[in-house]
Amino acid sequence: MKKVTMLDIANKAGVSKATVSMVLNKRDGNISEETKSKVMALAKEMNYIPNHLARSLSTKKTNTIGIVLPDITNPFFASIARAIEDGASYLGYNVIFCNTDNEIKKEEKYIKVLISKLVDGVIFIAGGESCTSIKMLRNNNVPFVLVDRYIDSYKEDYGVYCLNKSGVIQGIDYLYDKGKRNIAFVKGPDTLEISNQRLQGYKCAMSQYGIYNENLIFKGSFNIEGGMDSTKILLESKEKIDAIFYSNDLMALGGIKVLLRNGIRIPQDISIIGFDNIHISQFIEPELTTIAQPIYEMGKESCKLLIDIINNKRRLSKQVYFETQLIVRSTTL
Repeated sequence: MKKVTMLDIANKAGVSKATVSMVLNKRDGNISEETKSKVMALAKEMNYIPNHLARSLSTKKTNTIGIVLPDITNPFFASIARAIEDGASYLGYNVIFCNTDNEIKKEEKYIKVLISKLVDGVIFIAGGESCTSIKMLRNNNVPFVLVDRYIDSYKEDYGVYCLNKSGVIQGIDYLYDKGKRNIAFVKGPDTLEISNQRLQGYKCAMSQYGIYNENLIFKGSFNIEGGMDSTKILLESKEKIDAIFYSNDLMALGGIKVLLRNGIRIPQDISIIGFDNIHISQFIEPELTTIAQPIYEMGKESCKLLIDIINNKRRLSKQVYFETQLIVRSTTL
């Protein structure tokens, strides 16, 4: 079926193609209201869809941004993506989602796709060190904003983050005040800077209280399976533990499953804290105590920041940092 064009509308309306173009693109011209109404009505009736690619070649702007994220099944990233989409839609931009599954090669492939699609900018949540992806964006003059995950070599670029280290300290302080002294920590992958920042918060707080024990640090992936696997290793270690701080909520959910299956009572035997405050954390049983990031606000701010860059609006600071908040629920005493 032939695509409806401006010429088709012009022929049916009995006006020139230039007149149709001015009406549909809302450009000033000496065109009567009657003609405008007629053209708009025909465009709707004929299901006319503008050729944005042709327009973008002349304007150098597509009003489209890309979102590169590591795992859309993770509720944390899904919430950020929703906030970005809401913000972009409000500001007149379309969104292309790219899910990398934390695979660097897949991430780099999507960056190439977004550049070829002439997106105006990219909101980027790294799947790892991601230096090649950032270099591609820079070399092609594509504006970008980093969100949540720092990339060590690009800390001075535009970014929206939470204060990971102080968030963990906040959680350790709470556990210490509750009398916990054997607090295990399950960190994320070494390739992610946020894993290291959260670990630094743990080491700092535990050392300050004089209860730091390197044998209480375990490692897992930032997902439910990672939490399960690390908790099994934790239990096999036979270390004395009265609390566990998981580096994100999904890990905590996996850990809770393993602990309950092993007859460990939560929080009577072991208290649990997560990090993120994903939506489901308040609906499991027992409900998860966690360090909350303002997830939706971070997504919206990253979208606003990127569009400010696209429109050459100056910002006083290139990085935006959000405070965390301790949310106390049933997994701690």
